[in-house]
Amino acid sequence: MTENATSTDKNTPASSLADKERKLIAQMPYEEARDKLIQAVQALETGGLNLDQSMRQWEIGEALAKRAQGLLNDVRAKLDQAQAEQAANEATAGTQSNLD
Repeated sequence: MTENATSTDKNTPASSLADKERKLIAQMPYEEARDKLIQAVQALETGGLNLDQSMRQWEIGEALAKRAQGLLNDVRAKLDQAQAEQAANEATAGTQSNLD
């Protein structure tokens, strides 16, 4: 995420994501979620973060990975459905059953 994506709730630990951040991630297109996930991983790999910052990057990364994987799963389901429909149409091509 960016520096301006911080939690404003004083009662939550520094490493937890705000509802606003979760909603932003939940609305991201795949490419944006993937790119921000790469940034979060790079921030962790680079080091130099304190424990709270590391936990925050990890939580951001987890949320982004979940979003990206969910979008990929949706696309896979659509492709599987399209392939099944195509196979069913091919199986009945040239027969009376495809006229129903």
